[in-house]
Amino acid sequence: MTEINPTASSLTGQRNVANRFSEMSSEDFIRIMFTELSNQDPFSPNDSAALLNQLNSIRSIESDIRLTEHLKSLVFENQLASASGMIGKFIGGMTEDNFRVAGYVVSVIRQGDHVHLELDGGWLVPIDGVETVIDPSLLEGQQPADTTPPGDE
Repeated sequence: MTEINPTASSLTGQRNVANRFSEMSSEDFIRIMFTELSNQDPFSPNDSAALLNQLNSIRSIESDIRLTEHLKSLVFENQLASASGMIGKFIGGMTEDNFRVAGYVVSVIRQGDHVHLELDGGWLVPIDGVETVIDPSLLEGQQPADTTPPGDE
């Protein structure tokens, strides 16, 4: 026979309430607040200041979420702009499989929320894997490095 821990079940209940509260929008909260205010006893009113504090907390959380989404979008756009500026440049860096590669950037590829540089040898280097960027005019007359992907020999 197993023993049931009473604190574990109360914590689960608290988590469910917290999850339900986080799913609530500002409009839902306002609807609840006005329903409570319209149904309260006028001789024994509820604490509306606590309700307004909760509403401000919800608005603050929603604002933080929107700000985070905007910042992610700006970072992505910056990565895309930086990557497109590398087309035609000779770069060195690490692939996602941790191969050190080098070559000329021939295109920029967006894969979901990630930006990759496609090299002339077929390699894909994530923008955050770039270690070196060299102006191609400095490499004129030099032999290119071996940029053959494994298995293509």
